[in-house]
Amino acid sequence: MKPLAGRRSILVGEDDAEVRDYLAVTLRCRGYDVHLAVDGEGVVGHLSAGRPASLVLLDIMMPNKDGWETLRDIRSMNMDIPVIMLSGMSSPPHVVQAIRSGAVDFLAKPVNHEDLGRAIEQALGLWGGGRLPEEAEAFGEGMFFGKNPAMNALKSWIPKVAASDVPVLIQGETGTGKEVLARLLHDLSSRAKKPFVKLNCAAVPSELIESELFGYERGAFTGAFQKKPGLFEMADGGTILLDEIGDMDVRLQAKLLQVLQDQQFRRVGGTEVVSVNVRVIAATHRDLLQAIRDRTFREDLYYRLDIFTLRLPSLRDRTEDIVSLTEFLIAKHSPADAPALVVTPPLRSALLTYRWPGNIRQLENVVRKFIVLRDPDVIIRELTATEKEISAVPVREEEPTLKRSVESEPGSVLLEASRVKQETEAEAILRALHSSRWNRKQAAGLLNIEYKTLLYKMKKLAIEERASKMSLSA
Repeated sequence: MKPLAGRRSILVGEDDAEVRDYLAVTLRCRGYDVHLAVDGEGVVGHLSAGRPASLVLLDIMMPNKDGWETLRDIRSMNMDIPVIMLSGMSSPPHVVQAIRSGAVDFLAKPVNHEDLGRAIEQALGLWGGGRLPEEAEAFGEGMFFGKNPAMNALKSWIPKVAASDVPVLIQGETGTGKEVLARLLHDLSSRAKKPFVKLNCAAVPSELIESELFGYERGAFTGAFQKKPGLFEMADGGTILLDEIGDMDVRLQAKLLQVLQDQQFRRVGGTEVVSVNVRVIAATHRDLLQAIRDRTFREDLYYRLDIFTLRLPSLRDRTEDIVSLTEFLIAKHSPADAPALVVTPPLRSALLTYRWPGNIRQLENVVRKFIVLRDPDVIIRELTATEKEISAVPVREEEPTLKRSVESEPGSVLLEASRVKQETEAEAILRALHSSRWNRKQAAGLLNIEYKTLLYKMKKLAIEERASKMSLSA
């Protein structure tokens, strides 16, 4: 691996002489100037004196002033310098504490020289006071960022989260840009030149997800005529996005947890252990804490994924950004030789009044239609009509508390609760289908769920049969 151009200086804070010497030799061989300190006081003294340092390698356990105190001192000095923490005790809480305290990465001892070099190059390449690199700046400013405080806070985290190698959980409603954010994290990471693969856990039947993720051996099941690698093998060295992980079957979650812990698994029908090096990014629109209470999501898997959680606000919570997003999308999708489109005051008002259940994805579709039709009045009428349809869908009142005693009839109470939940869901789907004149894609937008998820629920709840019975009884 080639060192970065020019001479960069690395300040090492490490009390163990053997480790300190190893780091010094490794870094000098890569073309860096190296300065050594035996404790946190030495690190702070070096920086306070204005001596050169492009990056700090900081051990957590040191005498006099440990790594945490030293990191706080560096940040309190308002020094714009990347810090990588080192520790023999590698655990998710340590990683989270390091990144949240202002470090750009965390490396577990013993440190492999290739991992060390990659982490330093990544940190030096990305660091810029929380700013995105130029190649991502234009995209980020247009698609994700604007005046909204939540999005500006997210922007400051992206370079640091991308530079680390820990799992990431992205939460947000459908259409807020979870996959786009995942790809941005991958593109800004040291894995950028490796594969980025995606699985939508809500779009694939639960019985097929295991073979999709982990692959299968020949003869593992009917139709398995040859060995097939899974997505984890295809993503080796890169990143895998598990989209809508809240819909993953709870039985498969245990195997996913094992991969996150050990980076190893077995193919379906196989005995060979496959080892991979994959960063996992998970995304969901569901409330996973509620799913844990409902026993549809494993608590241990949640805390393994929840090292870093990035939350994307809905578009209706970003009204200050809607017009600038619209203009950005117009510029993005307009042909180069097309006359410029203008967001007229009436169109601006319609955009700001609409509730955008499909978020940015829906806004992008509206903009593309606007570019084709070039008539703002058509867009205004459609937005106004759709808003009335959404408002006409009644909000179901909360179901009354079940009267039966859980202690006396636990089985029947659970069955009743399940039945009530299904009936409620079926009625909501039927109302949305009726409002959209059985346009399934529009109904999915009204319900704020994926189109494929709607099709799955319609089949599971026998929606068409219910509708037929209703029409016959009417």
